[in-house]
Amino acid sequence: MAYLLQALPTKAAIDSAIRETKDKVLVLRFGRCTDAVCLQMDDILARCEVELSKMATIYTVDTDTADVEIYCQYFDVSLIPSTIFFFNGQHMKVDYRTPDHTKFIGAFREKQDCIDLVEVIFRGAMHGNTLPHWRLLNGL
Repeated sequence: MAYLLQALPTKAAIDSAIRETKDKVLVLRFGRCTDAVCLQMDDILARCEVELSKMATIYTVDTDTADVEIYCQYFDVSLIPSTIFFFNGQHMKVDYRTPDHTKFIGAFREKQDCIDLVEVIFRGAMHGNTLPHWRLLNGL
């Protein structure tokens, strides 16, 4: 399913996407196109892409590419898939009620989970909040 989503093959492409995505959430899925969990995540992201088009732009990043290794080290992408969010060039952290607020690790169970998370990040970012609480949406 990775072929349905745009890929960012180089560090320069990632930098450009981070800088140039304005007033939308930038969703970067770090992983491998051969991994089963990444394929599940890609399927969900691809199904959400049209519905999220007004508030998010979605890309995949292959962690096996040597050129993007600096981002894998910086964001500690040791488990895949890891999804990292940006808004207007700023890294968005989300309180998932886990110790790591910098990224979402794993795949979403349902399409609606992805839509809800991006919406929480988008609404939080529009209010200047760089650490929105996902639990507010889920009622946890």
